[in-house]
Amino acid sequence: MVLRRVVGMMMGCLGMSCLRIADQPTRPAPSDCDSPSCVSDDADSVDPKNPRSSSGGIGKIKLSDGRYLAYKERGVPNNLSNYRVIIVHGFASNKEMNFMASQKLMDEFGIYLVQFDRAGYGESDPNPKRSLKSEASDIQELADQLQLGSKFYIIGVSVGSYPTWSCIKNIPERHKNTTQSLSVACGVALVVPFINYRWPSLPDDLIQDDYRKNLSRWTVWISRHTPGLLHWWLTQKMFPSSSVLDRNPKFFSTKDLEVLKNTPGYQLLSKSKLKEEPIFHSLRKDFIVAFGKWDFDPLSISNPFGQSQSQLHIWQGYEDKVVPVELQRFVSKRLPWIKYHEVGDGGHLLVYDSDVCEAILRSLLLGEDPPLYKPKFH
Repeated sequence: MVLRRVVGMMMGCLGMSCLRIADQPTRPAPSDCDSPSCVSDDADSVDPKNPRSSSGGIGKIKLSDGRYLAYKERGVPNNLSNYRVIIVHGFASNKEMNFMASQKLMDEFGIYLVQFDRAGYGESDPNPKRSLKSEASDIQELADQLQLGSKFYIIGVSVGSYPTWSCIKNIPERHKNTTQSLSVACGVALVVPFINYRWPSLPDDLIQDDYRKNLSRWTVWISRHTPGLLHWWLTQKMFPSSSVLDRNPKFFSTKDLEVLKNTPGYQLLSKSKLKEEPIFHSLRKDFIVAFGKWDFDPLSISNPFGQSQSQLHIWQGYEDKVVPVELQRFVSKRLPWIKYHEVGDGGHLLVYDSDVCEAILRSLLLGEDPPLYKPKFH
């Protein structure tokens, strides 16, 4: 029973955010590129002599530790853009995730979007030393090597918010303490960000009756100490261990269920994919870092953007069954410098809503405050 609930949380509840996952290889394909930045042969719209001159390309960068990180460009060409945005995907997703920003909108405002495979996902090499800081470092190196300039923006989705919180904590500090001309995040949006119940500042009276608290604790313990048992349970055929994925209304709102009618499912979480050890261990490690003990408390962070127009935004669906709206409201009250937006009929799959995605970009990049998404609480 415990294992079944753990599977339910790990696979059906936490971090399966807004994605349409294509089949990914067991291991990332080896790269023949030895330069710090390279573009794959199938990126026809990209000039191989100047890989950053156009959007629409799929490429890889070589990180300082020798790993490769794969990325995908959208929007307008980087060198013609007014705004440069990195999107950080969640648990079991990849660079092909859906973020419903129209090409028309990106052309109008000059937006260059980069979606990348986090370590161990898609075509990016796994990182056996994955940590909060390594996730932020990967994003920083991606920004530096793609020459995003002195400022860029980050959008973290669901569990992809833990690398983004780490960027909020670490990237401004790194920029402040260096004489190099590095990119620095000047604005951040967290979209349906997960809540780690181990954050010290979360009050007990708010989370003591939340079943997700104990489930996350048990899931981390099992993932860390009995990975063989967890792998067996996820891939065995004797018992229906993953039926929770099949549009379970316990984890998805009415609007989410409507979205899921048009999605092919979560192939990366299928038993055939989870049998592949590199995929299983990348997912397991990602979950452990996200829900384990952090070396900082996000709820104690001071505003890293000072008094500038750059800010942190949180976007939450009122009907979200993955992350309770009450927790997100507490975070926004605890950190009053956050701009908090609430989608009244929204669930966890907000980035499938093109109107919401447009509002996210307008708010983050242009400073607009859409009245439709103002929270109705005091």
